[in-house]
Amino acid sequence: MPQRNEYTEYALLAQTRTTHVQNSQELASIWGSIRNECEAIGADISRSYAALGEYDFLVLLDAPSRDVCFKASLILERHGLDVQSMEVVPTDAFGDLVEDI
Repeated sequence: MPQRNEYTEYALLAQTRTTHVQNSQELASIWGSIRNECEAIGADISRSYAALGEYDFLVLLDAPSRDVCFKASLILERHGLDVQSMEVVPTDAFGDLVEDI
């Protein structure tokens, strides 16, 4: 099985709350603040994507614990995004997990 680091990866799916975000330029400008606030609590946004479909953004977050992921989710919420978070594992690691089943 691959060596795991001390961090777990989480996927955060986010939708904008139109009552909090006035325009797309404002929305684009908040990502620096979100990234800095997440780093301050020990979470690292490894990637973020704008998305088409049910969710407006996909954020990949590395965090040392579920509690830190919750805090990062609340940071996004404070910036006008509704967030659904989930722990994710790479497909190779998943293959290793289910190999014996």
